[in-house]
Amino acid sequence: MANAFQEQLLKAGLVSKDKVNKSNKSRYKQAKQQPKNRNSEADKIKQQVKQTTLTKTEHDRELNRKKVEADNKKAIAMQIKQLIEMNRLSGGEDAIDEDEVAYNFEVDNKIERIYVTDDLHKQIVNGRLAIVRLDEKYELIPKIVADKIMQRDNRFVVLCNEAAQVSDEDHEYADYNVPDDLMW
Repeated sequence: MANAFQEQLLKAGLVSKDKVNKSNKSRYKQAKQQPKNRNSEADKIKQQVKQTTLTKTEHDRELNRKKVEADNKKAIAMQIKQLIEMNRLSGGEDAIDEDEVAYNFEVDNKIERIYVTDDLHKQIVNGRLAIVRLDEKYELIPKIVADKIMQRDNRFVVLCNEAAQVSDEDHEYADYNVPDDLMW
């Protein structure tokens, strides 16, 4: 229809053919440039969808990372439990035999006690055995196993004494017997 109006103006001689062509070119240029300069509603919606997708993806990654971390903690706890169960020594039970003595140690500012034989007591003191917590009970394990457990998670190891270094002074008196009833 616009062309019909231009044709009428041309026939009447009011407008030249060059002016009609210039007018058509400028209208074409404006129509072509307008979509580049302004954001349409569709573009805004696309950006919102893209941002929502990125946010959801990041949230999913965080959830997956937390799940993997929790699974790793469970696996480590199971490994530690298995190490303790495979390497625990007799002793530390609640039943008291006549030849067992109490060994006191501190856990979370509380004094705890296990009953062990004299031989196990000496090994704990000398740092060859360690005390670990397993299911609210205390168990004795070798120091090597306790070191492996501490590499994974040190919360399970309750007491691990350092190995006693034998000094030259002790060697000098090695030939002398210490009385059994001597109390320090």
